[in-house]
Amino acid sequence: MGRRRSHARNPRFNVQPSTPMTRSDLVQELAARFHQFTQRDAEYATKAILDALGEALVRGHRIEIRGFGSFAINHRLPRVGRNPRTGEAVQVPSKRVVHFKPGKALRHTVAGLADEDGK
Repeated sequence: MGRRRSHARNPRFNVQPSTPMTRSDLVQELAARFHQFTQRDAEYATKAILDALGEALVRGHRIEIRGFGSFAINHRLPRVGRNPRTGEAVQVPSKRVVHFKPGKALRHTVAGLADEDGK
């Protein structure tokens, strides 16, 4: 087998982990950016958008947000897995999983931020 490459020495990948943005952080950001929204309005708008996205994915629709990315449902076929403790074969059923593919603008924005942080 080939040697695995480590990203530890590459400054592009040495971006320090940060705390995740939560729903309440998003609500606060919306309320701060759009002064005509109250905190409650921003909370309602965020909930409505996330609920609509979730419902569309449940129905099997693909969601495309230009410049941001797309969400789609991938189907995973049933397979035989292994119990890591005993090594016993286990049937893993088929399932649907959400897949996110970032858009070109988002990829370039994040890559630009990573390049600035790495310098």
